[in-house]
Amino acid sequence: MNKLTSEIEILHDALKNGYAVGAFNFSSIEMMRAIVDGCQSKHSPVILAMSEGGIKYAEPEYIRKVVDIATAKTDIPIALHLDHGKNFEIVKNCIEIGFNSVMIDGSYLPYEENVALTKKVCDFAHKHGIPVEGELGVLKGVEDDVSASEHQYTDPEQALDFVKRTGVDSLAVAIGTSHGAFKFKGEPTLRFDILKNISKLIPDIPIVLHGASNVPQQYIDIINKYGGNIQSAKGVPEELIKKACKMSVCKVNNDTDLRVCFTSAIREFLANNPQEFTPRKYLQYAKDRVRELIEYKVSKIFRSANKMR
Repeated sequence: MNKLTSEIEILHDALKNGYAVGAFNFSSIEMMRAIVDGCQSKHSPVILAMSEGGIKYAEPEYIRKVVDIATAKTDIPIALHLDHGKNFEIVKNCIEIGFNSVMIDGSYLPYEENVALTKKVCDFAHKHGIPVEGELGVLKGVEDDVSASEHQYTDPEQALDFVKRTGVDSLAVAIGTSHGAFKFKGEPTLRFDILKNISKLIPDIPIVLHGASNVPQQYIDIINKYGGNIQSAKGVPEELIKKACKMSVCKVNNDTDLRVCFTSAIREFLANNPQEFTPRKYLQYAKDRVRELIEYKVSKIFRSANKMR
């Protein structure tokens, strides 16, 4: 049986070879299978990410079992990652469950408190051989249990200090992306000047980009066409994500795109098949649409497919 691969091994290969890996959030077996199948078809490593909300919904024992099955049936590197852990206890619990990568998000705290919390987590996780992702800067928006009303861009000099004092293995930065489906009101822009300076100061630390969903308009249109009401949704343009991946970003988090894709597929299927009431049929349809989305992102945006052949 294949085992989980350390996330830091995955990210350092991406850093060395100049590509990015997708960290895709899931909270159901259908979504997880779509993610793994899509990455397997492109021979790409994948980071299966779960937020605290996703963990509460799916329940830890079920999570580990389905991920074990996925690793046994594939030959690609897979890591199981806690996304946006807010305190030491949730990190500790996830490590005990069997997650082999964790994120401690102390970005909502004053800087010194963020440093202290992140270092505490790193000291504990590293004793168990588990890499830690920290976050510096604040992303605007709402997604799952994560919310903030304003951006706070990452300071490059502070990022260097943060890495030195905490021992984090990777760093999530704020350069203008946002959580949720409503990322921009005007022209989408990212602070590539900040990203460039961060990568110069910490060249050996994998950089993570959260809030990086594209929010494809075709999914929003389908949702609205079949009874939904999602207005003014706007994501990060693909070209901006591609540019970030060509720089120092080697992990790109996606959650919202998978949600809107899955939801649009279910709405479309049920509207076009009003006689149907078998869950496996509309769930299969939704799973296939998400798999196609994953394949597209991996091969056309993150560029990891050819590197893994």
